Amino acid sequence: MDILVKHPADIAEQFSALDEKERNLAFMLLPGRDKGEVFPYFDLATQEELARSLGDKELAETLNNLEPDDRTALFEDFPDDLIKYCVNLLEKKQREIALNLIGYRPDSVARLMTPLYIQVRPEWSVERALQHIKRYGKKAETLNFIYVVDRNNRLIDDLRIGQLLLADNSQLIIDLMDSNFISIVTTTPIEQSLEIFDKYDRAALPIVSENGTLVGIVTIDDILDQIKERDTEDIQKFGGVQELDMSYTRTPLTQLVKKRAGWLVVLFLSEMLTASAMGYFDAEIERAVVLALFVPLIISSGGNSGSQAASLIIRSLALGELKLRDWWYVMRKEALSGLMLGAILGAIGFVRILVWQQTGLFDYGPYWEWVGISVATSLVLIVLWGTLSGSLIPLLLKRCGLDPATASAPFVATLVDVTGLLIYFTIAAMFLTGKIL
Repeated sequence: MDILVKHPADIAEQFSALDEKERNLAFMLLPGRDKGEVFPYFDLATQEELARSLGDKELAETLNNLEPDDRTALFEDFPDDLIKYCVNLLEKKQREIALNLIGYRPDSVARLMTPLYIQVRPEWSVERALQHIKRYGKKAETLNFIYVVDRNNRLIDDLRIGQLLLADNSQLIIDLMDSNFISIVTTTPIEQSLEIFDKYDRAALPIVSENGTLVGIVTIDDILDQIKERDTEDIQKFGGVQELDMSYTRTPLTQLVKKRAGWLVVLFLSEMLTASAMGYFDAEIERAVVLALFVPLIISSGGNSGSQAASLIIRSLALGELKLRDWWYVMRKEALSGLMLGAILGAIGFVRILVWQQTGLFDYGPYWEWVGISVATSLVLIVLWGTLSGSLIPLLLKRCGLDPATASAPFVATLVDVTGLLIYFTIAAMFLTGKIL
């Protein structure tokens, strides 16, 4: 393998600063193996542009020298016509590997695995195993662990490289085995795989089929890359934006507007219900204009509490701290939280009315105490409702098989705005009828 003077990431960054023709020429001049190491560090747009610009020989050389997991990630993002073109340029063995990896579900850990690892047989001696490692180790993704398989290629153990280095050459591999190993089934979702990596503090884990056949390994860096992409999408969704296909700086203006417009239109139409709700209580507002003064305060408190709760629950679901079966625990905890938070805000609201009334900053009329009680009680109930809504909506979405991140902060806030007005004016009517209403 050719040795790069600089790290591949630095070379990719340096090439990216060049114009298109200079970049393509500089990349073509790299040795074959170096092409495969540098190519994954380009952004998607540059990768696609290079793939379409390089000749068949140069592109085939690049693709065949890519790590299988990097190549699979590349094919996931390429257009269908380019995927077909690239697959046909692969060598027979590499083509079989690529098609095998692409055939797994997009969210399964198998999509991230690489077949580049070292496996040995239990009847081998340590000396033979070390010779095997020296012969094939350069191509392996990692040499921290060596995997022991039987005649049917079923995984039966894994050994740390240190165990072999410290053992006598004449010892058999089976004498070093304890049959205590960790593996992940090919169909396991990527998020669950991260939990396994975290639990056992491993940098790489073997991937096995349903019958225990060893088919590849996955390294923690590939898992973290996928989790980073997922978290980015969730954050964008939670902000009321469809996930971006590229980075913010590379997304065209028209595409950026398109990704944001959909949610804004839905939220705008939903917010129109707020005006409808206020119109329903038009008579009450005419007789007691003072009620309208507190509308922004009331609905923003409910929306903020709902957004807080949704943020906490969505993150807990993403980290695996909460499961669907925990809905009752969540409801009880958030109900108490909502009551306590509502009581705090309600008390502040009442004190505010009291101070303004007593100091003459504003005259709420002869029934100012009842206005204060109406506002305080409404805050308690609306914050409670916002907290329960924000915490339960993500759970309901997950129960329906949808992404909990869809319960974005704007969505929860809009829901609580509309329902909060109904609660506020209903409470006000209860306390103020016969007084100012």
